[in-house]
Amino acid sequence: MHLSVNLKTLRKYRGISQQKLAEELGVKRSTLNAWENRISEPGVAILIKIADHFRISMDRLLRQDLTELTRFELKRIEEGFDVDLRGKHLRILATSVDRDGEERIEVVPEKAKAGYTAGYSDPEFVGQLPRISLPFLGTDRKYRAFPVKGDSMPPVDDGDWIVAEYLQDWNELKDGEPCVVVSRQEGIVFKKVYNNIKNDGELRLVSTNPEYPPYSIHIREVLELWKFRNYISGVLVEVEPHPNKIARALNHIANEIDELKGELRNNKTQDK
Repeated sequence: MHLSVNLKTLRKYRGISQQKLAEELGVKRSTLNAWENRISEPGVAILIKIADHFRISMDRLLRQDLTELTRFELKRIEEGFDVDLRGKHLRILATSVDRDGEERIEVVPEKAKAGYTAGYSDPEFVGQLPRISLPFLGTDRKYRAFPVKGDSMPPVDDGDWIVAEYLQDWNELKDGEPCVVVSRQEGIVFKKVYNNIKNDGELRLVSTNPEYPPYSIHIREVLELWKFRNYISGVLVEVEPHPNKIARALNHIANEIDELKGELRNNKTQDK
């Protein structure tokens, strides 16, 4: 129960006194003071009133320590958007395991991609996805494989597969980190993501292909974030040698030619 500290946190965020909040709730200041200092607790009816007053869910008011939230998260709650940035209430509960109890990696095939935004939180939907095992990935993380469509993120190409790790706390997202972003409007996209959550509540999505312009998406639209870990391709990408490597190779060839010339001169001298 975090009611006492949450009451104080919400009141201070609004910048009002105990007397002012007590008047807004229709109670005495001494009563509110007792609640904030855990001397007594309000009844169910007043708890509902407090939750409605701050536009917050009862569950969050009582069970989550709001001192852990940033001012932006508190602002979102104040505006009526009960956004779960820290993944405290995970929607993906279904996992796939083998006979030994080892967790498997669900694969989202192209035919299931369109329905993923509707079924991602449905254990039955997730349970019906194909599953694979990749031993080189750790067992202490949640992974999922997504298909890639289009040419916006080279060297990853159309038809490749992204294996990604579930990002529970969106605040841990690092700027420029490649991610699979699942959203209501866009569906499933693979982009480099820049974290603007604290400043304006948005994610900036950038393609590695410069022909695709960057764009922003509000976190209210975001359903899941998955961090890139590996990609699987059926095509061997041809890479142009780096200029430094070419220079080193030419220098190595030149040295070998000089050595051969030296050996030839030595052989001619010995013949004489």
